Amino acid sequence: MSETTPTPSAPESSMKDKDFGADRESKPRGRRRRKVSYLTINKIYSVDYKDLNILRRYVNDRGKILPSRQTGTTAKEQRMVARAVRRARELALLPYVVTEFSADRREMARGGPRQRSGGRRPEPPVQAAEAPVEAPVQAPTEAPAEAPAPAAAEEATPGSS
Repeated sequence: MSETTPTPSAPESSMKDKDFGADRESKPRGRRRRKVSYLTINKIYSVDYKDLNILRRYVNDRGKILPSRQTGTTAKEQRMVARAVRRARELALLPYVVTEFSADRREMARGGPRQRSGGRRPEPPVQAAEAPVEAPVQAPTEAPAEAPAPAAAEEATPGSS
């Protein structure tokens, strides 16, 4: 007549808390499908430095060459594109660095106008429509009075010989 006494073990309630994300909905963790390059899709086998429309696809708005994981190019295509971009930059067909970065693009990339944390509100931007508009200049209907000839003005000045 042996009585079985429960042996102390780890409480099950603590295991439920640390169930390694079983409460969350699990997402299937498969491999992502590889991006396919624009060059592969359109069966472009060589990129020339003069093909600026193609090269602009592989350069971001700051002038940097995009990595192959973003564009989906193979290693061979990436080398070909990089060589063409560098040559186009050398011949001034593409800029090395874009210095005039518009503020509108930066604001849109952040999700709207930037708010300052100092409690002050930024001044609203001045729009072109609020700028003063000048009246159009009309052509004169009469001929203006003639100015004295420069030779006559020199003769009238005393002390010149």
